[in-house]
Amino acid sequence: MNAIFAERLTKSFNGRQNAVDLLTLDIPEGIAYGLVGGSGAGKTTVVKMMAGLLTPDSGQCTIMGINPVKAPAHLHQICGVVTSTAHMYACMTGRENLILFGQMAGMKTEDAQIRAAELMKDLGIWQARDLLVRDLPTGMLQRISLARALMTHPRVLLLDEPTSGLDTEGAEAVLSVISGLVRKEGVTVLLCTHHLIYAQQLCGQFGILKEGHLIANGSLETLCQEASCHIRAGFRLPQEDKIQGFTKCGDGFWEREIDSEEEMPDLMRKTVAEGHDIYEARLNYPTLTEAYTTLIGKEELL
Repeated sequence: MNAIFAERLTKSFNGRQNAVDLLTLDIPEGIAYGLVGGSGAGKTTVVKMMAGLLTPDSGQCTIMGINPVKAPAHLHQICGVVTSTAHMYACMTGRENLILFGQMAGMKTEDAQIRAAELMKDLGIWQARDLLVRDLPTGMLQRISLARALMTHPRVLLLDEPTSGLDTEGAEAVLSVISGLVRKEGVTVLLCTHHLIYAQQLCGQFGILKEGHLIANGSLETLCQEASCHIRAGFRLPQEDKIQGFTKCGDGFWEREIDSEEEMPDLMRKTVAEGHDIYEARLNYPTLTEAYTTLIGKEELL
């Protein structure tokens, strides 16, 4: 059974253009899947429908076989949700919020206390455990929101911009915790974000969402092939030198596209045989950002 399934999922607001249009997804257990897109692409609407917070106009979705509309209480026993805006009890501390949430989910008080401390330490917010939520900065609130979603050891995580408001250090802490859950515990993650670098760092499969439509879906390799993005071989030569068939980059390297890294040794030997001195060599692999930019651009031309 796949962990997250959606079939022709559609949602509009006030009769306007569909925020999500005929979305079909099939995400297996134990992977991190990145649903990426810009503002207004429909990412938040997808998360809310899968979490049972919005009812689709048509189509259906299930999380571990559970229909969010028909059994929201059952869903939330096995699914953690983080939205882009954290909502907490402002007059309580972050630690108190976590413990209360654990108790409401059926945890014993002592277990909730231990789990809250563990998560706050892992996410780098233990030092703020006794501060009132109303006094916390946005980035701290976002990490507490993630901790709350993890309190009950969920099998599935639905994350909408979980690094929103975080500095680089905070974002790295969040990604490290999530990556560990996927790798060590087999948790399934749906990461909805516009931060392509973070998505590539965490996820093994991706979907590109534009104006509610899924325009591409697959591994990074699949997306790069679809976008015709290639590996680039680069050589740094003496300043006055140049190589025919290569393009000079701003950092002093000369680059050309190759089909696979196996071509690199022969290309180096050929370059040296032609009388060039190679001071440094590198391989630049295509990124999610390159594939995304190309595929979004292709879609606009259709």
